[in-house]
Amino acid sequence: MKILLRVTVYLLTFVIFFGGIGAFGYIRSNQEYWNPVRQTPVPELQSVSVPEYNPNKPTVAVLLSNQTTEVFDFMVPYEMFAMTEAYNVYAVAPDKNIKTLSGGLDLMPHYSFNELDRLLGKSPDLIVIPAMPIVDEAKYKPVREWIRKHSDTKLLSICAGALNLADTGLLNGKEATTDWKSFDYGDIKKYPEVKWKRDLRYVSDGNIVSSAAITSGIDAVLYVISQQLGEPMADKIAKEMNYPSYGFVKNPNIDPNRVDASELIFTFNQAFQWNKKRSGALLYKGMDDGALTTIFDTYATSGTTRVYTVSDDKQPIVTKYHLNLVTRYQTSNAPKLNRLLVPGVEAESLAAEEVKKWNAGGSNVVPEFIHSGSANRFIFDAPLEDLAKQEDVLTAKYDAKRVEYRAADRLKFEGKPFSYEAFGIPVLITLAALLTAYFIDRRFIRKVRKGGNIPC
Repeated sequence: MKILLRVTVYLLTFVIFFGGIGAFGYIRSNQEYWNPVRQTPVPELQSVSVPEYNPNKPTVAVLLSNQTTEVFDFMVPYEMFAMTEAYNVYAVAPDKNIKTLSGGLDLMPHYSFNELDRLLGKSPDLIVIPAMPIVDEAKYKPVREWIRKHSDTKLLSICAGALNLADTGLLNGKEATTDWKSFDYGDIKKYPEVKWKRDLRYVSDGNIVSSAAITSGIDAVLYVISQQLGEPMADKIAKEMNYPSYGFVKNPNIDPNRVDASELIFTFNQAFQWNKKRSGALLYKGMDDGALTTIFDTYATSGTTRVYTVSDDKQPIVTKYHLNLVTRYQTSNAPKLNRLLVPGVEAESLAAEEVKKWNAGGSNVVPEFIHSGSANRFIFDAPLEDLAKQEDVLTAKYDAKRVEYRAADRLKFEGKPFSYEAFGIPVLITLAALLTAYFIDRRFIRKVRKGGNIPC
């Protein structure tokens, strides 16, 4: 009985210490990314820039949820369709209130669902469905209903947006794909009537195209563009983006990623990276939409960094392709930062005024032009290489895997081999658990009173 009691004490102590602390850290990190609560008041916004409507062009509606929407899934397809100059492209949501993308990027929709319906008098020609976690049913319900209302139009899901599309029932009986984690974590089991395909970057079935994780959405968008506008236009957009994997547009077959031992670095970063870096993302007029997403989908999503948007402009900051960003902090009230990242290959000229204001504010944090010198590189290249230097090589390699970046072998990762903090803290917690269990064992189990009785 004593042996069994000792084993139980040691196991329970380990589970309470390691599991409890780890679970708390993991849940907190996950909430900070997917539910990044705004800590500053929303400024009084005077106007929102809306791209001009041309009735002779097809219209693309890119969805925003009342809850969080995945940043890359929304912004990069939006940017790519806008780059063609052949579509009306709009950010649409259940209402016109400020919306938040994963990691803490706020923006204003161009139209509400009802407003766009009135403007067009028919369904949009294409609806893009990013990943939108369904947490609050009442808040999410309008998104589901609007997709169903326009079920006969062309639908394009990006990453886990396929789960949102499956939730409508419109994928029943059709072939589709989604992000690789959803296969291993069983998310697809909620939708058994969908014919899920794992080994493809994108799947086209009838009026629906679905893509796998993150950058696979680029392939899916390029495929749609090639079908609607011709392959020369798709090739042109890919070259302008310096996208290195255009071959997947013609042949989307892949050897799929799986949840394996590499998941450990992601889990430990989320759970045990207690001293997270604080990085600002400087917002400025005319900034490149896609480049901005890499700050959130490289640093913030890794579990190593909190990202804060910074700009002295209190009105909507209009991007290169007319998205309306709303900053969370000004120079005067920005939290203490470790770094200030300025995304975009043209940032040194376009952000000059914002950088000047930041430097005048007295901060000793020097703005870093993260994409400087990367005019001929894909938008993820420089941030992923920088993440390896800021954190470690293992974290950067996993992040490339997470976003399905299949050309990451051409990157040069330099830095620590792995995170000493993410793996060191669990070791210390384990030792603390063992010492506590040992104390309990010595104090209450092994100690025998006179007469041979074990204390109660």
